Amino acid sequence: MTSLSNEEENYVRLALLLKGVAPRAVRTYFDREFPSTSLPSTLRTSHNNLLDLKLKRIINQAQWNLLIPRNGVPDSKTFDVTLMICLIRNLTSINPPVKGFDSLPLPGEITPGSDLARIKCYRNQLAHHESNTMDTTYFNTAWRDISDAVGRLGGQTMYQECQGLKVKILDQSNQEIMLEIKQSLEELKELKLTIDNLNIEHSKVMEILKDPIPWNIKELIKKQRNWEKKDKMFVSTRASDYVMEQYRTTVV
Repeated sequence: MTSLSNEEENYVRLALLLKGVAPRAVRTYFDREFPSTSLPSTLRTSHNNLLDLKLKRIINQAQWNLLIPRNGVPDSKTFDVTLMICLIRNLTSINPPVKGFDSLPLPGEITPGSDLARIKCYRNQLAHHESNTMDTTYFNTAWRDISDAVGRLGGQTMYQECQGLKVKILDQSNQEIMLEIKQSLEELKELKLTIDNLNIEHSKVMEILKDPIPWNIKELIKKQRNWEKKDKMFVSTRASDYVMEQYRTTVV
């Protein structure tokens, strides 16, 4: 199998860090705030708050089903990073970073809220990264920020795991991940193009629906005006009067 370039390795390593180690650090902190024994009752008492988040589309239907399962009880092991951080933000008294949870915190901020925001922001950046390579300078900065946050949230053992992952030799399975990433990026580009085209068509349809004048009447009006322009001696007919009357009635 073709070996990866340094920039491709950077991408794979950061993906493994953010998708493998970082979620466990967030879950460790989450379980301290919401112990498994009291998680179901906490979610029940917070039902109205959760419903409000759902109505605002901050929590989606799939996440809602995990919080309010039809069978069994909610389990943090089924929660993704986005949902855990959402619950911590909205159901605890955690202090937010200076610039809020949706921006990368300043380097000197080392509170739990700042560390959660770091992981969230770097995950979002990776998700929107449009290539399968990553600049080494950015990689080193991101790795330091994320691994330090993982250590503070999840403990020294997880921090050491981050340091080991940075230098470990990537085996064939990791390189296969790279190939899957390449394929996924191409599929995402095609999907984005399809969505853009659908949005354009949707906008056209909405413009048509907003227009109070039916398209067939509009065409008749257009022809009527062309006739009038071409012939200053235009003589009204029952048909032409009907067209103009329809226009005036519609736009009133």
